[in-house]
Amino acid sequence: MPPRASAATLLPFTEDNPRFPQFWPLTANEGAGPNARLRMRPWLTYARWSGNIDQAARVADKLVDNAVKHGKPLPGDIVTLRVFGLPETNELAIEAEDALPEFPEFEKVANQSGEPQGVPKGLWWVAHYHGRLTWDVTKDDGGLIIGKRVQAVLPATWDGDV
Repeated sequence: MPPRASAATLLPFTEDNPRFPQFWPLTANEGAGPNARLRMRPWLTYARWSGNIDQAARVADKLVDNAVKHGKPLPGDIVTLRVFGLPETNELAIEAEDALPEFPEFEKVANQSGEPQGVPKGLWWVAHYHGRLTWDVTKDDGGLIIGKRVQAVLPATWDGDV
């Protein structure tokens, strides 16, 4: 089965009954991505998620790394990582949040084929693992835009050779 392009839509942030939800504030520095990867592996193993844990850890690393490199830290000099399982499909939602409400060239990033074009990097991995990439602004309780959340949704199982 050839890789498919990621969907480029605004994400619905609400999930009524998420499975194994977890949230981590991560210091916004060059170690944030690897830190996200290290946190994901044991959590998903503990949660008994049926998907590819190494792929999910890599995607978490890339989402968080992009939030640090291309976003803006949240108060406290952090970015956040949130992960949860979707109860109906057992897909995995991985979210990174930062304080920059824009995502320049999102359509270009999200609609990749998943086929290597040179050295693979960044959010290309989401498409390569047959995931969907979405984003939306985040707002405070008063409705003021305070940043963005980028979400990758990965399938629980895939029979590909990745």
